[in-house]
Amino acid sequence: MSKSMKRVSRALADAGIEVEIVELGTARTAQEAAEGVGCHLDQIAKSIIFAGETSGEALLFLTAGGNMVDQAKASALAGEPLCKADAALIRAQTGFAIGGVAPLGHLNPIRAWTDPKLLTFERIWAAAGTPHHVFALNPADLLRISGSQQADFVQ
Repeated sequence: MSKSMKRVSRALADAGIEVEIVELGTARTAQEAAEGVGCHLDQIAKSIIFAGETSGEALLFLTAGGNMVDQAKASALAGEPLCKADAALIRAQTGFAIGGVAPLGHLNPIRAWTDPKLLTFERIWAAAGTPHHVFALNPADLLRISGSQQADFVQ
């Protein structure tokens, strides 16, 4: 088990959530993950990271797999203009590689928001710290474990 996946597994256990981490051939995209676990595309919690242009911080937007983040809405929530986060910032802030960013188990605290569409499902899936592993959970648990706020930031 990779260090990243161990961190996610430990964070889930510390939060009192027992899950099975599932290995897929690849889950780099929400579509691949949905096909791999046999769920609706919107049941995949995508971890979209932007960089704050003023703060330089990474900011996490957890969105339903079929949705796209509206950068203007996301910027308004963040209180600063946002730009694309590069791989180095994502790795430094979260400890994860692009394509495997989990909603918890980050190396450093991160401000986060959750797409309300994710809360309409009984079960959703999220990355488990690698581009090849996912886990299922209740959407209410996603809010709790990610420390995120429910907000409208999608197109």
